Amino acid sequence: MDEMRRMHVVPGLWSFAAGCVLVFSVVQAGPPAGKAGVPGGAGVVSTPTPKSYRFVNGEWFDGKRFRRRVVFAVGGVLTSKAPAAAGEVVDLKGGFVVPPFGDAHNHYIAGPHDIEKILHQYLGDGIFYAKNPASIRRDTLRIKDLINKPDSVDVVFANGGITASGGHPVRLYEETLRKVKTPGPDGSFDNLAYYIIDTDGDLEKKWPVILADAPDFIKAHLLYSEEFVKRRDDPAYYGSKGLDPRVLASIVAKAHASHLRVSCHIETAADFRNALAAGVDEINHLPGYYPDAAHPDWFPITGQDAALAARKGVVVVTTTYVSQAEIKKPQELEQARAVQAHNLRLLHEAGVKLAVGPDVYGVTALAEAMSLHDLNVLDNLTLLKMWCETTAGTIFPARKIGRLEDGYEASFLVLGGNPIDNFESVKDIRMRFKQGAFIRLDQGGP
Repeated sequence: MDEMRRMHVVPGLWSFAAGCVLVFSVVQAGPPAGKAGVPGGAGVVSTPTPKSYRFVNGEWFDGKRFRRRVVFAVGGVLTSKAPAAAGEVVDLKGGFVVPPFGDAHNHYIAGPHDIEKILHQYLGDGIFYAKNPASIRRDTLRIKDLINKPDSVDVVFANGGITASGGHPVRLYEETLRKVKTPGPDGSFDNLAYYIIDTDGDLEKKWPVILADAPDFIKAHLLYSEEFVKRRDDPAYYGSKGLDPRVLASIVAKAHASHLRVSCHIETAADFRNALAAGVDEINHLPGYYPDAAHPDWFPITGQDAALAARKGVVVVTTTYVSQAEIKKPQELEQARAVQAHNLRLLHEAGVKLAVGPDVYGVTALAEAMSLHDLNVLDNLTLLKMWCETTAGTIFPARKIGRLEDGYEASFLVLGGNPIDNFESVKDIRMRFKQGAFIRLDQGGP
């Protein structure tokens, strides 16, 4: 596949109309997002204690169905017990309450460019949590005051990804993204947007540099590993190759020793198998998310692969929307979607944890959720739980989010309809509440 297409940019969505003014307003600030959500693990800013609320006439999602309940938010936390002091009563008017949505794979929140409008789009779609598995810390630090706070989106960053010489995303940055991003002092993006590691010796030398960039997690790139030796030194595969699978295992060991989880970019079923063998925590891309039409046999996984992923507790982030955004030939798209459906069905039946993320600049995980829905493999309840529970959990595994239970963060959405009956209801958001406070979005004109 042409590496230049890995930007995953929806045509016409590379930039938005300039000059839009965005205002976030909240009733009252909630508790801090926590250290895990701040780029580079920076400290959090103290915020006032949230008000107490009593929510009535709401249908609350309990992980299986919706039930009419009275729920309280006290100190930014959900509880079924009434507080000693009466709080403000909020009538949800029969709305359907679900945990906030997440985006487990996107490079959209990356720096100052259009950031206010991007955050507005995320909050508008009910997405409170996001994971950027390849970024430049220099750029994300410039937006640190706009994210990871009660009235905005909570984001974690991998910073630069780890790859081999000439591997992805080297070509993407050096030939394409330099048109919109600034390279480092040496004129390249090396040790800025990516780290080159070919051997265990390279890993020993560069690991302190990687840690000095304070990543929230580690991103590694494994591409067409069944042809690793063939592609390693061949310039024809510049940008379409990745790490030596044996070195990937060493990276995982280093990361885990540093208490960092590892997300791995994969392409093929062989990559999927090698990533599992290396012990990664998360696999970015369903095999066949964008298959090579000339090699259809490279992408379907086996039942054994799926069972192993389930036993290891590995999370798979789907990214099926990429094919819809970029494959223009109907026959190739149909072939890609068939492979996606096959792999998704095997993973789901095996009990693999599945998370939602599109890996396409210009859209949020809403596009991916609807793409998954269109595949008609998963029922609405399963898809809702993927988006609310598993996605939030793989972004912020240490936080009590993704459920509407006592002791969990008081964050939720109120929908106008039941998404188990009609999944399109996820678009009908009537109320947004995050960490003990309402979020109201007001967007001005040019």
